[in-house]
Amino acid sequence: MLDKPKIILFTLMLVTLFGTIGIALPYPVLAPYFLDYPANDLTRFMGIHPKTLLGISLATYPFGMLIGSNFLGALSDFYGRKKILVMTLTVAVLGYALTAFAIWQESFIMFISARFLTGLSEGNISIARAIAADLHPQLNRTKAFSMLYSASYVGWMIGPILGGFLMVYGVAQVFLLAGIGLFLSLVLVMFLIQKDKITKTNHDMKYILRHQHSFSLFKHKEVIPLFLFYFIYCIGLTAFYNFFPVWFVDYFHADGKTISMATISLNIMMITCSIFVVAWLQHKLGHYYSMLYFGLLLSLMLFIQPFASLSQSYLVFAGIGGAIAIVNGMFPSLLSEKFGHLGQGKVMGLQVSIFCLTNVLTSIFGGQLAIFDSKYVLLFGAFMILLSIFSLIYNRKNIEQITI
Repeated sequence: MLDKPKIILFTLMLVTLFGTIGIALPYPVLAPYFLDYPANDLTRFMGIHPKTLLGISLATYPFGMLIGSNFLGALSDFYGRKKILVMTLTVAVLGYALTAFAIWQESFIMFISARFLTGLSEGNISIARAIAADLHPQLNRTKAFSMLYSASYVGWMIGPILGGFLMVYGVAQVFLLAGIGLFLSLVLVMFLIQKDKITKTNHDMKYILRHQHSFSLFKHKEVIPLFLFYFIYCIGLTAFYNFFPVWFVDYFHADGKTISMATISLNIMMITCSIFVVAWLQHKLGHYYSMLYFGLLLSLMLFIQPFASLSQSYLVFAGIGGAIAIVNGMFPSLLSEKFGHLGQGKVMGLQVSIFCLTNVLTSIFGGQLAIFDSKYVLLFGAFMILLSIFSLIYNRKNIEQITI
């Protein structure tokens, strides 16, 4: 598997690109669909406030990812990365088709069930990151992760653009196109990723699911300082990701196209920094100081953003995107370096699980807070990013002394 690392990395980038396009397509669609579209049985289910329903809808997908990523990465350590990846991508394609059908039927229960199923299977992002980690030392670990993230950011840019501009053809059709993106990822995995070696084990799947899942890593106390930082950081990050479209709708009556254009400015800087800056910064400053300085910058930008005008927000988003790219590029590389011997699949699975857990929490909490003012959600996110940096500083010695 490692005899052609550059080909494998390029394939992973394509898989990540198409997969992320599929995931990102619906994001600029949901806020206008629930808040500005004519009411229907799905968006006014049981007379519940549409922002509450939006929060539930935003939470359901990452809740599925939370469960999936906790087990899928670990399963790939034992049963092979390609096998688990193919199975989960197939389920994800079916999940998007079911989501479109739920919209046509105006069934909220079916809609969130389909989103949960899709998220459950797309916890497989941990497997792609584990494959990238496996390429070390043939490829620099930080560079491999930054290139993988750059492909993801391209997908997050193209996906919302397509979603925003194709929304005029129907919300259900957007989800069908998302499924097509994931189907292309499935084809790439089947034909371009080589079958990998399977770890020999005397344990059955039941044992692995019960004792070898990603959260079992917390029995190693040394992992707690890093993941405490990441947990708090992700609460702030997901508050921004999930509710800046709501802020755009509330304050500027933005449609899907406007939200897509804001996302472009965010992702262009994320792509640029991932490709050209992250690996260089890791060499110059190291993981810790890169995360510290640009985490502080991210917090500052997030405090400014809710008070920006529509035109100013594009510039602020560029600063936010650069800071996110650098912190996001450093963290998995540091995790892989410190804890990779515990199982790259489990380690990457825990990272994705933490992100998904915070996504669920902020989606539900933010949905309620946004009823008062969506600006409060964004300010809450800025505060949590700042708090995560304080946590990083407080635990610096513990992090630097990790040797397990």
